[in-house]
Amino acid sequence: MPTFQAVLLDLDGTLLDSIPDLAHAANAMRIELGMPALHEDIVATFVGKGVDNLVRRALAGSLHAADPEPAEFERARESFYRHYHLVNGDKATIFNGVIEGLKAMREQGLKLAVVTNKPTEFTIPLLQRTGLAGFFQEIVCGDTCERRKPDPDQMFYACERLGVTPDQALAIGDSVNDAQAGRAAGIQVLAVPYGYNEGQDVHGLDVDGIVASIAEAAEWIARKNAEQQQA
Repeated sequence: MPTFQAVLLDLDGTLLDSIPDLAHAANAMRIELGMPALHEDIVATFVGKGVDNLVRRALAGSLHAADPEPAEFERARESFYRHYHLVNGDKATIFNGVIEGLKAMREQGLKLAVVTNKPTEFTIPLLQRTGLAGFFQEIVCGDTCERRKPDPDQMFYACERLGVTPDQALAIGDSVNDAQAGRAAGIQVLAVPYGYNEGQDVHGLDVDGIVASIAEAAEWIARKNAEQQQA
């Protein structure tokens, strides 16, 4: 049997550059609440641990900030969700190598799933709007399971839905969340270097390899599976 039969891919920062839309919604929220807009590069460092964490960080204007008062957070969250629904997918772009890589993985007979901390209400429209939805047999979102990455729940759930064991799956992401979730689930992990790892270099992550693109990841998988078949 091949080493890998399924691939679990993160969404934001791995398949799609969604920072322009996320930054727009975050700044629209801040302006609505009487605060100045933040530079897009700053907002990019707030991405990687789910929408609610993005709201907290954007509200504080800092990656490391005390939790806001519950009423303040709920007001900010409602504002962000409202603004993000208006622009979700407007300026999001597919990273280079993603389409080629997904096609190559599909041609290898691999089962594909998205595993993201983004809520379902944003994930499904974004995948449909960017034309990526058809590549995936399963879409596991931030509200699909009780716990989200870096907890392994979503990884286990995706494997179960795809009919594979964790050691038959490969996770691909761009952040410490993806690396920790994969490790906790007993899944090998590849990282891409172009995403949103809270401003940190992915070379510091505990992963099995770093690939320049999803297309390169497909080549990595093909090579590993070929080696396994020859062993």
